[in-house]
Amino acid sequence: MKWVQTNVYSEYSLLSSTNRIDDLVKSAKSLGYEALALTDHHVMYGAIPFYEACLKYHIKPLLGLEVTVMDDEMGEQQLYTKRLIAKSEEGYRSLIRIASVLGTKNPKESYLTKEEWLNYVKGCVIILPFYNGGHQFHLKNQNQATAIQWIKNWTKETWLEDTYIELNGDGEQESYQRAQLIELAKQLQMKYIPGRPLRFLFKEDRASYLILKSIKLRKPVEHITLSKEEENAYFISLEKWQAFYGDIPNVTANMDKLIKSCQVTLEFNQLQMPQYPLKEGNRSQYLRQLCEKGLKSRYPFVTDEISERLEHELQIIQSMGFEDYFLVVWDFVRFAKEQNILVGPGRGSAAGSLVAYLLAITEIDPIEYQLLFERFLNPERKSLPDIDIDFPDHRREEVIEYVQKKYGEKHVAQIMTFGTFAARAAIRDVGKALGVHAYQIEKVAKMISSRYHTTIEQTLEQNQELVTLCQQSEEVARMLELAHKIEGLPRHVSTHAAGVIISKSPITQYVALQNGGSNVYITQAPMEVLEKLGFVKFDFLGLRNLTVLENMNEMIYRETGEALDFLKIPLTDSKVYELLAKGETTGIFQLESPGMRKVLRQLGPKNIEDIVAVNALYRPGPMDFIPNYIEGKNAKDSTIHYIHPDLESILGITYGVVVYQEQIMQIAVYLAGYSLAEADLLRRAISKKNRDELLKEKQHFIMGSKAKGYSSSIGEEVFKLIERFANYGFNRSHAVAYSFISYQLAYVKVHFPAIFYAALLSSAVHQSDKLVEYLEEVRNAGIRILPPSLEKSGAYFTVEERHIIRTGYLPIDHIGLQAAKELLVLKQQETPKNLFEFCVKVNLKIINRRMIENLIKAGALDFFEEERATMLATIDEALEYAERVREFEEESAGLFTISLERPNYIWQEPLSDLEKLEYEFEVFGFYLSGHPIEKYETVLESFKRTTIEQALKEKRNLCRIAVLVVNIKQIKTKKGEYMAFIKMSDETRRFDGVIFPKIWKESASTFKEGQLLLLEGKFDYSKEDNQFIINKAKSLEVLTRINQINYSKGLFLKIPSEIKKQEVMATIHQIVRDYHGHSQVIVVDEATKKKVQLHEKVNGSKELIKELEDLLGIDNVVFSP
Repeated sequence: MKWVQTNVYSEYSLLSSTNRIDDLVKSAKSLGYEALALTDHHVMYGAIPFYEACLKYHIKPLLGLEVTVMDDEMGEQQLYTKRLIAKSEEGYRSLIRIASVLGTKNPKESYLTKEEWLNYVKGCVIILPFYNGGHQFHLKNQNQATAIQWIKNWTKETWLEDTYIELNGDGEQESYQRAQLIELAKQLQMKYIPGRPLRFLFKEDRASYLILKSIKLRKPVEHITLSKEEENAYFISLEKWQAFYGDIPNVTANMDKLIKSCQVTLEFNQLQMPQYPLKEGNRSQYLRQLCEKGLKSRYPFVTDEISERLEHELQIIQSMGFEDYFLVVWDFVRFAKEQNILVGPGRGSAAGSLVAYLLAITEIDPIEYQLLFERFLNPERKSLPDIDIDFPDHRREEVIEYVQKKYGEKHVAQIMTFGTFAARAAIRDVGKALGVHAYQIEKVAKMISSRYHTTIEQTLEQNQELVTLCQQSEEVARMLELAHKIEGLPRHVSTHAAGVIISKSPITQYVALQNGGSNVYITQAPMEVLEKLGFVKFDFLGLRNLTVLENMNEMIYRETGEALDFLKIPLTDSKVYELLAKGETTGIFQLESPGMRKVLRQLGPKNIEDIVAVNALYRPGPMDFIPNYIEGKNAKDSTIHYIHPDLESILGITYGVVVYQEQIMQIAVYLAGYSLAEADLLRRAISKKNRDELLKEKQHFIMGSKAKGYSSSIGEEVFKLIERFANYGFNRSHAVAYSFISYQLAYVKVHFPAIFYAALLSSAVHQSDKLVEYLEEVRNAGIRILPPSLEKSGAYFTVEERHIIRTGYLPIDHIGLQAAKELLVLKQQETPKNLFEFCVKVNLKIINRRMIENLIKAGALDFFEEERATMLATIDEALEYAERVREFEEESAGLFTISLERPNYIWQEPLSDLEKLEYEFEVFGFYLSGHPIEKYETVLESFKRTTIEQALKEKRNLCRIAVLVVNIKQIKTKKGEYMAFIKMSDETRRFDGVIFPKIWKESASTFKEGQLLLLEGKFDYSKEDNQFIINKAKSLEVLTRINQINYSKGLFLKIPSEIKKQEVMATIHQIVRDYHGHSQVIVVDEATKKKVQLHEKVNGSKELIKELEDLLGIDNVVFSP
């Protein structure tokens, strides 16, 4: 007896089913089902995984779709449900097309009209469902004739044989209602089948389904009720099917006929390579022509090695049929460059291709840098080429849209990914649905490790505290049980960060499409499914550092009249390597982590190869070999050890250390006679650690080395070397390409520092923690940061003068891009002279009251030469005045003008410096104009204090911090003692401190709001919100007196009267900038007796003193530490 579920939802009916596909099919098999349908609502996300699971468990897959249709024949829109199951490959394509139509509509119109239904349905079984079917609407009104007419209106004559009316699936239907449906089927010459929905596997899974529904509707579980359809939406045994429906005439025959009528076989691995449109000729010839053209532009003299390499690569590309792939990539890279979109120099193994270099897809010469084509494309390993292209992150969409226009919107799509319920998110969602207190939810959620893919089950195995909590609280245990049930289920759809498929055939022949977050559709399948279907992925990556470089170049062009050609800057600039050797790499791609800076200082890079090696080595594992590399670099050539002298030609560039995967391949070729293709297979085999394969390769290697004249012992020793490093070796092609970007950024930092920092700051306008870090370095570099100004600011940070950066509008809280653009429009007009004019001229639909307030607090309206406190008090009057002006202008229709009397400002006491700082922090999230702590730096040097940011980064425990007290909250404990919570800040961030009763009793008098203190204590990391436990507190003013430190102490320079100040000041600035430290610099002009303090601070080194003495004379330089 054959029974089948024809109303089945999977996890891909998002938040509407708990059925995981593999569990779903496995359960059906265990219950004895021979066939199973999948009819997810409106989407085909699960079709391929379901099909594969059915083949795996030997169940016949029935691929279907639940569809909403809209009927407006009665004068108002009515939405009903129908289900389709594909009978054939034509039917499957029909499902894909319908899902695409629904997926690309406005969500409010996500239904099929009758016309669309009649046009799109082909090759399918049609099921008229018991629940929410249009015919049922009429039957409930006791009108069988209209029910029959409704079905006829929606049914072609040829569909009658394959249309089924569904009987209620719970077995409790009144006999007259069932008889009514059977009679309806007979009159229409249709068949009938039993049906019941399947939204969760078994009865005990109802609770987890209820939770999903609660999350979907955003209502507590206690307010959710399940319909009769949902209550019983689980698997029943074949025996129960028989008991419920076995006595209905023809029902089993109808079910059997439905199953047999559906014969769908899907094909996989049919390559969907896009075809580059050619006007004439063939693609092989065209690719060769482009390469030959590239030869002339890339190489002034073409050597035999270059010619042979080109022939070799072209032969492999042609034999594998990948000419179109290269032409497609060449075309969209060419477009990007023509549009002045900065393209990365290369990424991944593609930089090893000469063809890619000649086509200007990459900018790395693989001959010069000894990069290997077979690492990229191996003729003995049939896999698609993979060329990833980096674009500035804000212009990536332009290139994708170009590709879409060129190949057609149905041939180009971005790739779908699923956001799933991670452990913490599942706990939070379930807890909220169950009504668990927010504190308890967070307490449990924070017990889950933040490491990627940590599960609830793993945590319970490792965290006894959580196990104990579950034992003590039924509420927590229930929350975790249900969270575990939904953990890993898809929650929402996202778009792949980079992947785009381009297809020769319309994508909807194989996979459905839907709207994404841009003008380009996204696939209704993730990449692993698309690969099985033969689609080719092209990665369009948005790289923030390219955006930064592009912005830098625009500023360089505005300042100098000539943009940099990043591909032509010399790679031998000693100043660049000096910068890197000092570890001053903030903002330098790949090189800015503290650990990397330390390595750079130890290494002292002298050339691009050093940067490439560091990029390759600075990763877990190979990091252990950094000392070997540095030791080799500093050793004499004769002291570097090689297993065999012949390895020097390969490993000499890395001082005997195997750094790159390509070196492993070269060793196999040179010592064991491998082809490069075989050497790539060897590299992959070792990384997979398959023992049988490794033994086979080892024998091959030793035999090959003996054939080349080496001893067995050398062969074995070298193979051991390869085995050791194969898992650590890095892709040299990628390391070289990304090192170019590192070098380019460093070059700009050296030669255009203000521009570098302005672009760097602009890249982090919405990341206050990054801005704090960058601003500290900017000030240390002797570059002034000015506040925003209505008269002078742009949207982002801009260079105002050689060593001055002006803050833009976007770092100000609540000021977005639209508001910034409105302020720029205002700047281009006649600048308003006061707050009242400003409110009249600005578009108040864009610039609201909160924005005006924040502009004042940020200092952007100081241009009006009015106190900030007074302007803040006058905002409402200014807005009212602007409204009256607008009303009058509308009433007069512009026929005449009149000057309304402008109100007066509401005068207020000027803000104190501390109040200004607090407002600054409020609107920026950091102190822009500086921090009161900074003037005490000389004092603090002797106390070895650390900044709060630095302490948190390094997870320090006991330490000293210097802070400004922002707020004090004293409380009484249960014991009747007083303690305090302190809000405080230093130049890097705000933080919370706590003082327990004993210490508070001793030091309460030291704490006042606005006081500057040096605190001793420890950071407490045990809670999510870290805090500083204060043990000691000293006033910085008191410390100054105790230590008898005079803030005028530091570096004193006197310019003798015989030397003109303007002649030496530039040189002084240049010298002190190279010796950054914490001591202030005071310059006294002997001729005028005027004293000036420089922005730069110095370290007082002997080298600095010597340079200044040579400039000014030995008696005119005094350093007082």
